[in-house]
Amino acid sequence: MFWESLTANPWLQDSVVTVITLLLALSWLRLMDTLAARGWLEQKLSRKIIHIGTGPLFVLCWPFFSPEPTARYFAAMVPLAITVQFIGIGMELIQDPDAVQAMTRTGNPKEILKGPLYYGLVFITCTIVFWRSSPIGMLALMMMCGGDGLADIVGRRLGIHKLPFNTDKSWAGSAAMFLGSFLFAFGFLSLFNRLDYLQPHLDLTVAVGIVAAIAFIATLVEALPIPDIDNLTLTGVAVALGLWWF
Repeated sequence: MFWESLTANPWLQDSVVTVITLLLALSWLRLMDTLAARGWLEQKLSRKIIHIGTGPLFVLCWPFFSPEPTARYFAAMVPLAITVQFIGIGMELIQDPDAVQAMTRTGNPKEILKGPLYYGLVFITCTIVFWRSSPIGMLALMMMCGGDGLADIVGRRLGIHKLPFNTDKSWAGSAAMFLGSFLFAFGFLSLFNRLDYLQPHLDLTVAVGIVAAIAFIATLVEALPIPDIDNLTLTGVAVALGLWWF
């Protein structure tokens, strides 16, 4: 009954869902910050768990927004609010030691103005430009979350054999990058396709090959010796290839 009355007013629906989505995202971030601050999670691991989990949690809330064209802008307020918070912490305008502990490698707040900031900007852009009716933004976002996040976790633990052109990366990390990118991207495309959001409707037997090919190329890009801008380079490549192949 409550949901029916809420959906009767799209602006009210989008406002309520935006607030709930933001609270969920902030709760997830605060949980990871607390675990890292108490030493229950390794600093580098907490950083990558935030990277892997925040985006999918946000995208899973997209179906609850209204079908109005303005819904994407309401949704984009969530990563925008978090990104503004990141900027404040990175510039030391906001004192949040737990967040710094969870999201940086060395404990320097300015690190948040790199990877975490780029992460937020990519989410804002893909939400507004592509939204839930297009596979392209979703594809790029999930490759950044699942692929890049898992690459670092697996690479640090199993990355004995390094890549010949980049000793900071490993074969194990690149394999995790490919598998994470493919599974997250194809999983979310399949879900939104089944929910009839993607227009035109995808033929998943064709899409699976396209997603695998883009995941492979994104893995090559992630392996390049270009530090700190993975969130921009691999999503940019995924978007470009998605526009071409989809």
